[in-house]
Amino acid sequence: MNLRLLVLVFTIIGCLLLGCADIKEEVQSKPISATRPNIILFVADDHGTDALGAYGNNVIKTPNLDQLAREGVRFNNAYCTSASCAASRSVILTGLYGHATGSYGHVHDYHHFSTYDKIKSLPVLLEKEGYATARIGKYHVAPESVYHFQAELKANPRNTVEMAEQCMGVLNSEKPFFLYFCTDDPHRAASTNPGQWDAPNSFGNKVDGYPGVETITYDPAEVVVPDFLPDTKESREEIAQYYQSVSRIDQGFGRLMQMLKESGKADNTIVIYISDNGMAFPGAKTTLYEPGMKLPCIIKDPNSTLKNATSDAMISWVDLTPTILDMAKVDIKEKSFHGRSFKDVLNVKEPKGWDQIYASHTFHEITMYYPMRVVRDKNYKLIRNIAWRMEYPFASDLWAASTWQEVYRGNKEFYGKRRLQDYLFRPEFELFDLKKDPDEMFNLANDPNYKGVMDKMIKKMKDFQIKTRDPWLITWDHDSSLQGTGINL
Repeated sequence: MNLRLLVLVFTIIGCLLLGCADIKEEVQSKPISATRPNIILFVADDHGTDALGAYGNNVIKTPNLDQLAREGVRFNNAYCTSASCAASRSVILTGLYGHATGSYGHVHDYHHFSTYDKIKSLPVLLEKEGYATARIGKYHVAPESVYHFQAELKANPRNTVEMAEQCMGVLNSEKPFFLYFCTDDPHRAASTNPGQWDAPNSFGNKVDGYPGVETITYDPAEVVVPDFLPDTKESREEIAQYYQSVSRIDQGFGRLMQMLKESGKADNTIVIYISDNGMAFPGAKTTLYEPGMKLPCIIKDPNSTLKNATSDAMISWVDLTPTILDMAKVDIKEKSFHGRSFKDVLNVKEPKGWDQIYASHTFHEITMYYPMRVVRDKNYKLIRNIAWRMEYPFASDLWAASTWQEVYRGNKEFYGKRRLQDYLFRPEFELFDLKKDPDEMFNLANDPNYKGVMDKMIKKMKDFQIKTRDPWLITWDHDSSLQGTGINL
C-alpha cells in the first residue's frame, strides 16, 4: 500500500471514530473572505437630499451616485439623529445615541466632547471578526482607542478622486475589508472673501480646481432653491458653490466604483452612501427640521433582490452599525445597540414596522447648547426644544453665510417661509403633520384637536429617553431617576 493510500485509510478511520471533528474544524476555519462581504461606507459632509439627481434634482450633475441608485435601493425616509458632524458620526459608528455615549457635540479644538472609552465601535467589532479596516478623510470622532481603524489613508479630503486612488491597497485586501470613506465636501470652507459679507462661501472649491477632477460649475440662476431658504442672489450663489462641491464628490465616488470593479470584488462588496447631516445652511444643519436630518441613503447590496428601487421605510443612523454587522454575518447580541438592523428591508418592497424614528441633539459647537429631542411616528413629528427660552444658537460658519447675512442685515421679516422671529425663538413643543405640512410651518402642539396625539407622542419621547438612559430626562418635572451619583464606581 503506497503512502498516499495509507493516509487516506487512516483519515477515514479517524473520521468514523471521532465524528470527523478535525474535518469539521477545517470547514469552520475556511478563509473568512470566502463567506463575508466587503463593505464600503461612504459619508459626505453636509449633503442633503436637495442636491442629488437620484432624489429629484434635475440641475445637479451626479451621474455616478445616480447609477448607484439604479443598481440598489434609495431610501426616502433616512434620518440622522443629530444634525451635527461629530455627534452624528459617533452614532453612525456605534449604533448608540450621543447622549448615552458622551458624544454631545464637536470633538475638535476647545469643544472637546469625547465618547466614553468603554464603547465598542463598528471598526473595532469588525476587526475582531477578521475584517481589514481602513479609513480615509474626515474622522471627527474621539478617542482613537474607541474608533480604531487598522489603517489610516492620507489624501486631500476635498479631492475625492485623489482619495479614491489611495484606496487601491484596501480594495485588493486578501481579507474582507471595511472602508470608511469620508469627504470634507460639501462642507463650508473659509469664506471666499472674508472682507465682503455678501461673497458666497467657496464650499472648498478652487479657481484652479483639483488634480484629476473636472471642475463643474453651475449658474446661480438655474439652481433649485429649497423652500426653507430665501430665494435671493446670495442664496443662489452659495447653492451654486455647494452644487460644485457635490459634483466633486460624485467624481471621486465614480472613480472608487471603477477601481472596485477592476479589483474583481464588486460582486461581493456592499456600498452605502450617506451624509452626516443636511446642507450647511441655516434652517438645515444643526436643526432637527426635515432639511437638517432627512438625508440621502443609497445602498447597493449585490445579494439584495431589489434593484433600482426605493424604500419608504424610516431608518436612522443609529441603525447603521447593527445593519452593517448583520451584513457582515456577525452575531448581534440583543440590546447591544439602540438601533436595529434593516438588512432585510433591502429585499422587501413594503416593509412593515419601519414607521418610527427618534433623534437627539444637544450641542454643535460648545457655545451652542440647545438640546432637542424628536419623535417621528408615521406622519406626526414632535420636537421638544428643551432650552426653548433661549435664542436659537448659530454655528459660526452658518452665521457668517451670506445667505443668512442678507436677511439679518436687511432686517427682513422672513427667512424662507418661516418668520425670522419664529426661527430664533421657538416654543417648547413643535408638533407637525408632515403629510399635510411637509415644510413644518403649522405647529399643532397647542391645538386642542391634537391633544390625544400630543399625549401619545410625549409618552413615546419619555419612554425613549428612559430606554436610552438620557440624562436630559431630568428636564421633565425634575425627574432625577437617571441621574448619576457623582461618584466614579
